[in-house]
Amino acid sequence: MKKKSKRYKKLIEHAKGKKKVELGDIIDFIKETSTAKFDESIDVAIKINNKQSKGGEANLRTMVNLPNGNGKKINVAVLCEDSKIDEAKKSGADLFGSNELINEINLGKINFDKLVSTPAMMAKAGKLGKILGPKGLMPNPKLGTVTNDIASAVKLIKAGQIEIKNDPDGNIGASIGKKSFATEKISKNFEAVIEAVS
Repeated sequence: MKKKSKRYKKLIEHAKGKKKVELGDIIDFIKETSTAKFDESIDVAIKINNKQSKGGEANLRTMVNLPNGNGKKINVAVLCEDSKIDEAKKSGADLFGSNELINEINLGKINFDKLVSTPAMMAKAGKLGKILGPKGLMPNPKLGTVTNDIASAVKLIKAGQIEIKNDPDGNIGASIGKKSFATEKISKNFEAVIEAVS
């Protein structure tokens, strides 16, 4: 059996006998016991009942606007027609283009974390499904990544909009900030995730 660390034992000891703890106290404790030398991420993990009453599973996939972001730098690419290149450039996107961007993706050059596409380019983007799909990068109108309003989509993503979805076991995981964040900011982000899941 693997030996448990002193840190692990301390965490377990702290939780003993506590049936209900205030959110702020939990966050403060997490921050106090985060001992890494880098600015650690704080994540939330939720187990949902994703079984439908008539059998089968209900998948949850949606976007959440974290009011304080999660501290991660997101590189956004915009796939658009040539007439919208200037708009994409002004939006703050890190990469933008039409056929050139498609060629780069086909060559496996994926230097972005999110891809926004205009509706006019989705026919071409659809052919990239085998590359983008497994990486979770395929633009989706339900998630706001297929739009003609490029500026708004890029702004939301850069400001801390995240995607949440359940895995096959009904678990949802999301990063809601860094340990350097004020407790109140992490609390607000946590509440935004819970509200979206509810």
